[in-house]
Amino acid sequence: MKCPECKKSESKVMESRELYDGELIRRRRECLKCQTRFTTYERIEQPVIMVIKRDGKREQFSRSKIANGVYRACEKREIPELEIEEVVGSIEKKIRARGENEILSMEIGEQVLKELSSLDDVSYIRFASVYQSFTDINSFHEIIKKMKKER
Repeated sequence: MKCPECKKSESKVMESRELYDGELIRRRRECLKCQTRFTTYERIEQPVIMVIKRDGKREQFSRSKIANGVYRACEKREIPELEIEEVVGSIEKKIRARGENEILSMEIGEQVLKELSSLDDVSYIRFASVYQSFTDINSFHEIIKKMKKER
């Protein structure tokens, strides 16, 4: 791993910590040349999954796209980052557990909605409004009625 400051590859690991049930390892490193400390992450390389979009196009599955959507939905809510990362990890784990190399984007969206519904109502509505392309206030009323009925 190259130092972000001096670009030398000699560093020592100061601390290692497993995250998300051992699926990710966070390492604190120190460069042996300039003593800069930096963090690296190690994760198992997963097989490629293709996402089939609504228009039929295909693109490679991206955990970061899911994370961006979930973080945006949870913006300005008092939800700890660890909980958000657990939601994203849970979604990714369920997608990969299917063992298939393709998935519809709609299935991913539904999984995100399912996870957000148990995390935070406002975040759920925010994500749903974009994912389901709400066009007017009635769309919001309908989803709120549906949420109340399910509870």
